[in-house]
Amino acid sequence: MTRVMAVALLSLVLNLLFDLPLGARQAAQGSVFVEELTWTEIQAAVRAGTTTVIIPSGGTEQNGPHMVLGKHNIIVKFAAGEIATRLGNALVAPVVTYVPEGTPDPPTDHMRFPGTVTLPQEYYMKLLEYAARSYATHGFLDIVFIGDHGGTEPGQQLVAAALNKEWAATRVRAHDVAAYYTAGLDNNEALMRQGVAAEAIGSHAGIPDTSELMAIDPDGVRLDKLAPGREDDGSGVVGDPRRATAAYGKISLEARITAAVRAVREMRESSRKAP
Repeated sequence: MTRVMAVALLSLVLNLLFDLPLGARQAAQGSVFVEELTWTEIQAAVRAGTTTVIIPSGGTEQNGPHMVLGKHNIIVKFAAGEIATRLGNALVAPVVTYVPEGTPDPPTDHMRFPGTVTLPQEYYMKLLEYAARSYATHGFLDIVFIGDHGGTEPGQQLVAAALNKEWAATRVRAHDVAAYYTAGLDNNEALMRQGVAAEAIGSHAGIPDTSELMAIDPDGVRLDKLAPGREDDGSGVVGDPRRATAAYGKISLEARITAAVRAVREMRESSRKAP
């Protein structure tokens, strides 16, 4: 009885720690992450009908003095895992951690800050293309691109369009799920309707980014470094992260994940109906 009570208490604690359902559901279903599976497990999953794979793009970039450079990677891996779990027949590819971040010489955009790693858009697109081709080779029929970084959106759209043109006579389709990113912009508008100034919300390392990381990886946020910033003031912050909360981060993530799940389902259904 004591052991049963201890297990129950541990389960309760874990549920309190992970209010979002990712942890509990993924633990029950097994990992959805390709890099945590063997090739035979992936083969068996595809044969059993798991024919959707999500290719998430993050980015290694500065996020002000208060957030780690892997912010996008951490957030998009969490979100992709939850999307795959809710779909029920999807896996998640390793996160693309190097994306367009500016030019190295002369340094522009985030490349002005130490630690950022950039790729030219054409190389990023080629990486996506061959990741998609790889999964198509292994039997995946729906290859989904989601990006946590605005700079990945044009490349994802172009690669998906080019592959679908090539694959038109096959059952394989690539899907650029822009809804994952744009739902975040909708969340910003909702904050403004509640009276939060656009300048406080910000466009980088402000309220939304900081809140989402607080919700899933609070150790990635340096609370003693929270400070507002403006474009080109040298801080790397555009917004006021002091107003960020983990509670808002969970709301924001849930909205983005829900939008992506809906979009993937609609895209898969539409592609199956195509002549």
